[in-house]
Amino acid sequence: QVQLVESGGGLVQAGGSLRLSCAASGRTFSTLSMGWFRQAPGKEREFVAAIRGNYGIVSYADPVKGRFTISRDNAKNTVYLQMNNLKPEDTAVYYCAADLQNGLASRVAVYDYWGQGTQVTVSS
Repeated sequence: QVQLVESGGGLVQAGGSLRLSCAASGRTFSTLSMGWFRQAPGKEREFVAAIRGNYGIVSYADPVKGRFTISRDNAKNTVYLQMNNLKPEDTAVYYCAADLQNGLASRVAVYDYWGQGTQVTVSS
């Protein structure tokens, strides 16, 4: 069992920045791949970024490449999502997720555990 708790969401103007955090507990964190997803009202949950457990290999969705950075601190059991140059279309509930297989997947169905989500709202 893995527990995930996101924090750091909020309201920001377009062009601004936010850093999301996701604290994990329950399993050896370094063995887990971690992903960030988002879901806007009326839309399906979509992949944002992922990072593997031990070597920090990362993957990003095209809409966020060059603006968002995923990172992790295995000593703190925490994964981060630094979001810069935010746009109104980034508005969504952001979820972190854990993959027990330590892959680098972008599909929702691959992930085994999910946090409760944190709201990010970007005003124009």
